[in-house]
Amino acid sequence: MYFGIRRAVDVVNRDSRLSGLLITGTGDVFISGGDLALDGYDDDWADLADLLAMDNVPFEAIRNSAKPTVCAVNGIAEGGGLMIALMSDVTVASERAVFRAPELFRGIADMNYANVLPKQIGFARARDMLFTGRRVTASEALDWGMISRVVPHSDLSEHSLQVLRECCYGAPRARFDVKRAINAQYGSYDRMTMDLSLRDGEESAEGFRAFAERRAPSWIPEEIRPEGRL
Repeated sequence: MYFGIRRAVDVVNRDSRLSGLLITGTGDVFISGGDLALDGYDDDWADLADLLAMDNVPFEAIRNSAKPTVCAVNGIAEGGGLMIALMSDVTVASERAVFRAPELFRGIADMNYANVLPKQIGFARARDMLFTGRRVTASEALDWGMISRVVPHSDLSEHSLQVLRECCYGAPRARFDVKRAINAQYGSYDRMTMDLSLRDGEESAEGFRAFAERRAPSWIPEEIRPEGRL
């Protein structure tokens, strides 16, 4: 999925016949993030840490895309799915959408979230989301400034396509310059720390195992350790 979205951004930007990109999901899921369990994969190279290190993830590509990118969040947006929604030019959410950043429960020091979320929704709300892993409803996300629009679920596709059309009305060079100025306010994130957390971190290894085994991580003291996957 990350490969596919990353390539879609490149295809849209290189093809003069295409004006913008709309990203959405199916069923009740927008994007649930990276597959930590990797059940059914035969390729030994396809583990999440290796894939993220290959720069195939679409976050920076969406953030820096010269052509407009709009997200139509139809349901669950977790992990990388939430970051994709944050990096898009406009994000429209169904009233059913739910947002979450559970990376700390997986043992991942996600420095991109640590950089982006406080600037997007404020320090207190960012800490709440990252430290407690709370689920944020579409109406809360709108109120917090995480997304810009919430519409009835049945209207999501039509409304999002219209938003994308309107984004394409702007002068391309001027739009790109404005986007560059907006992006600069996010700053950069500590990629080296995040890579170390994913590749060599004992906590991320345990977080991945716990996810695959549908249990809580062992770093949680037994007396407060919940049942099942976090």
